[in-house]
Amino acid sequence: MKQLLNVFLTVLFFNAALAQSHKKEFTNPLLPSGADPWVIYHTGYYYYTSSKGDRIVLYKTKNMADLKSAKEVTVWTPPPNTSYSKEIWAPELHFINHKWYLYFAADEGSNNNHRIYVLENASADPQLGNWTFKGKISDATNKWAIDASVFENKGKLYMIWAGWEGDENGQQNIYIAQLKNPWTVGTKRVKISSPTYNWEKYGDLHDSGNPPHVNVNEGPEILKHNNKLFLVYSASGCWTDYYALGMLSASTDKNLLDSASWTKSAQPVFKQSPENGVYAPGHNSFFKSADGKEDWILYHANSQPGQGCGKDRSPRMQKFSWNADGTPDFGTPVKEGIYITAPSQ
Repeated sequence: MKQLLNVFLTVLFFNAALAQSHKKEFTNPLLPSGADPWVIYHTGYYYYTSSKGDRIVLYKTKNMADLKSAKEVTVWTPPPNTSYSKEIWAPELHFINHKWYLYFAADEGSNNNHRIYVLENASADPQLGNWTFKGKISDATNKWAIDASVFENKGKLYMIWAGWEGDENGQQNIYIAQLKNPWTVGTKRVKISSPTYNWEKYGDLHDSGNPPHVNVNEGPEILKHNNKLFLVYSASGCWTDYYALGMLSASTDKNLLDSASWTKSAQPVFKQSPENGVYAPGHNSFFKSADGKEDWILYHANSQPGQGCGKDRSPRMQKFSWNADGTPDFGTPVKEGIYITAPSQ
């Protein structure tokens, strides 16, 4: 009996020590599901959101490694029977001029009618207060548009997004425009990226409701480092395992509305890792650790080949570093279940 008790106590002690050693660690995925993950850090908290389809939900946490325990609040549900009632994709939360703004793409049930919309909230905490619908945000062409993100450079506010050149599906490009204010486009749109490399052109579809093939550049996000802007985007169809991240680079001193200011990397900067069981990584965002010392990438990916664009996509994160030439090094997608040190506090 004494021997059994000693074995029991040893196992108990070992498990307690193991739990303590993993207290400041996490494993991917962060949640079972969550496409198009976005996070922003503000006054001690991370606010996370992702595509839910029928509403917008915000999570609030002090530690992204503990996202599964974060407070979750549905902050906005669209009214029925409008042009923005369905297929709510890729919401992004931004804090601009002391107010919160939520950008998202939506339609009335037909993807052909996707446009970008924006909400405003003056509350200090975006999980509280009232979200006011500011309306559609579009350039003069009013073409199909998704995946809006905004950023500031040299005192000017810009919006980047994925859109069609015309009115029919077939290719998604990356566009940029300057904003008058957080809900109004103030210039013509400028195309700064189209799928040109083979790794950007995986897009065969087997769906009678869509074209046989679509080339894709989408999900643009800005990463600033020193005097450089890196626009990281998702390339190829999300329905393929070849969904990957590409990158454009520009100097902060250049005219960002001139397509010649942007240089595209010839190879993807982050792609699937079959050996690690990570497929179709993409639609990312970036954040700093709470102490500001570490850079992290947040992205979605599939755990099996052929899982496509559905609810199997789950949010993951990992720390990244910088190359000697000042470009980001995102490394290889980390295998599920591997313990990773949490962002520094």
